[in-house]
Amino acid sequence: MVSITPWMEEFTAAVRAAFGERVYCIGLQGSYGRGEAGPDSDIDVVVILDQLSPRDIKDYQSLLAALPHRAEVCGFLSGKGELLGWEPSDLFQFYHDTTPVWGSLDELLPRIGPEDVDRAVCIGACNIYHMCVHNMLHEQDPSILKGLYKSAAFVLQAKHFGVTGQYLRRQGDLLPLLSPEDRGILEISLALKKRDLAEGELEPLSERLFLWAGALIRKGA
Repeated sequence: MVSITPWMEEFTAAVRAAFGERVYCIGLQGSYGRGEAGPDSDIDVVVILDQLSPRDIKDYQSLLAALPHRAEVCGFLSGKGELLGWEPSDLFQFYHDTTPVWGSLDELLPRIGPEDVDRAVCIGACNIYHMCVHNMLHEQDPSILKGLYKSAAFVLQAKHFGVTGQYLRRQGDLLPLLSPEDRGILEISLALKKRDLAEGELEPLSERLFLWAGALIRKGA
């Protein structure tokens, strides 16, 4: 695992040195941001500039190449104007899953309403349902199913927020608060972050996720 605090300090200094006053926000997302990182976790960083040009993308690419652990780095790079105009249902997850280390994302909050949280749940469930069926029919790829269970955890975070107004960043904290069916989905999602699918699991786990997503979609109809 990466020692994330000194790495983020080095990364933040490099971004600010490269882009100066143009930096609107620097943040950390994903498992490192939630304090749930494992040996295979990516470093999921967020950089928002005043505006983003093709030249900026190249400069950012060069900046990353000079940092340690480049292979583990992924994340989101954007201009401020594009972010403020982003689909609000996406902004819900983006805001709550980002830990700012420079600047703030609070300007996004007025753009996210209760209907956007409901939309995040619906869109997430629809995407999971579609890709689950596609994978069952065509790809039969365990890595795709693992990714879909990861997406299901985000849907459950949004669903819980829609009911309680509380966003729990650490997904494990959700477990005791969920219905038995939702809890089962999240337990599988968390387990698959630490291991690959075992022999014979692809079909039953696909069917379970398919049925769960379908029920969630019908409930919102």
